[in-house]
Amino acid sequence: MKTFEYKVINALGIHARPAAILAQECTNFKSQVTIECGSESASGNNVLQILKLHAARGSVLKFTIEGEDETACEARLHEILANIAPKDKPVSVLKVAFFGTKDYDRMFFTELARDKGEGTYNVDITYFTVRLTAETVKLASGFDAVCIFVNDEAPRPVVEALAKEGVRLILLRCAGFNNVDLDAAKEHGITVLRVPAYSPYAVAEHSMAILQAANRRLMKAYNRVKDNNFSLNGLMGLDLHNKVAGIMGTGRIGQIMAGICKGYGMTVIGWDAYPNKKLEEEGLLTYVSKDELLEKADLISLHAPLIMGEGGTYHLIDDEAISRMKDGVMLVNAARGPLVDTDALIRGLRALKFHAVALDVYEGEDANVYTDHSDDIMQHSIVARLLSFPNVMLTSHQAFFTREALQSIAAVTMENARNFNEGLPYGNAEVK
Repeated sequence: MKTFEYKVINALGIHARPAAILAQECTNFKSQVTIECGSESASGNNVLQILKLHAARGSVLKFTIEGEDETACEARLHEILANIAPKDKPVSVLKVAFFGTKDYDRMFFTELARDKGEGTYNVDITYFTVRLTAETVKLASGFDAVCIFVNDEAPRPVVEALAKEGVRLILLRCAGFNNVDLDAAKEHGITVLRVPAYSPYAVAEHSMAILQAANRRLMKAYNRVKDNNFSLNGLMGLDLHNKVAGIMGTGRIGQIMAGICKGYGMTVIGWDAYPNKKLEEEGLLTYVSKDELLEKADLISLHAPLIMGEGGTYHLIDDEAISRMKDGVMLVNAARGPLVDTDALIRGLRALKFHAVALDVYEGEDANVYTDHSDDIMQHSIVARLLSFPNVMLTSHQAFFTREALQSIAAVTMENARNFNEGLPYGNAEVK
């Protein structure tokens, strides 16, 4: 166990930005970090708890670190604390129109945007519950930036309208950017920044969770037991042990999913347009061609970005791809809906090609994502068609939805806003 004390010298105390930086860093270590201030304590990886310490200038913080990487963690915390004092540099406040707001967005963003002045994020947020579309773009009038999510719409007409309204920055609080016309943004001098990675563990873990729910028919089993029905008919699943997992897209999320599959005792093969040979050298997976993966895998997990056009990943899984798969294959998609041709998938389900299909995203989901339609008459048949199959598990684009991920999304998005406002480097957050 490591302990040390730190006296707060920042005139603003441990305000939103240093609290977010501390929390972000603590999530990168296996060691547990506790921060005490007077009689209050906070988990080092929880930004909201750190803010509730109300550590003002002159306060003494006690850090306790316990775990296998505590030495490295302590060194990193000392480095952060030595650099959180504000610099003597005047900055203006960046005005941001925040679209598609949910309560859980406010939970983090409001706290991080609360402080104004030197050394803070210096962002003023106005929240709108509606999505950004051609009909709502006028709401961005007078703002410097818009903050949008995966189901907001920024094609060329919307980007052009944003430029007319004076918007200079599009902040994506997600990794994907296929909903933004980048050519139009570049033509109109609008910078596009994203969150390259928030919690790849959240997405990979959810992928395996819903895959196993579909494989073992868990929702069906749960509903039966609620009805006092303990029959096992129709609930038979498959062992994953000694099966072949095919990972399509071997970025950070794909790598974590590969590790989870290895933990189940599976043989892991991978396909990627840009193979990372280091993964083979480390023994995580073996790269094969796309066709070979489709033919050999018992479980296919999609983690590729959505790339339109010739040679892209749009409809990566289509009729031809499904025809190459083994009978009784399992498929999971927590990446982008249009990676899978829904009509082809339904044809495959009807032909009994799949043992299990797990979808956190699906083609045509945009109107449904993060909205409550429980009292509405269903206008589209995609969901009803998919849920008519007993071996399909469907969730509502929630793979990212963990506390750690939301905290990371808010912190990185606010850091992106600050970098834009102060003319600092964007790193890999910039979308070109």
